[in-house]
Amino acid sequence: MALQDKIDQAIKSAMLAKDNSRLRGLRAIKAAILLAKTEKGPAEALTEAAEITVLQKLAKQRRESAEIYQQQNRNDLYTIEMEELAVIEEFLPKQLSQAEVEEIVKQVIAETGASGPKEMGKVMGLANQRLAGRADGKTISAIAKALLAGS
Repeated sequence: MALQDKIDQAIKSAMLAKDNSRLRGLRAIKAAILLAKTEKGPAEALTEAAEITVLQKLAKQRRESAEIYQQQNRNDLYTIEMEELAVIEEFLPKQLSQAEVEEIVKQVIAETGASGPKEMGKVMGLANQRLAGRADGKTISAIAKALLAGS
């Protein structure tokens, strides 16, 4: 089942259950997917990778907003962002652990033959492709930087 179909079903369920916080998150996802589809053109369907990218972007926005609200002691807005983030994360692939990401980055370093921080770009390009949707870019970057500095 396509992501948009899953979202539509979840919206119907949330409406029937009168779950406003879940409904708000689902509608945000649906709006972002529709926007991404119209950017590509009416005839083109979104690929699964593009859908994951849209969801990751939404999740990142929610995390950043929640962090700002928490710093400003706006717990009401922080709670809203975290509720929406939880709904968005339901539709994202399972995130890999730190150790799993580190193992994949080590493999990428071995394949590319990178020997120092100057070759970070090569490593990041391949690592981002392999870990797309399963790890945060900041995490990948931090691990790659640490491993390359130790080389």
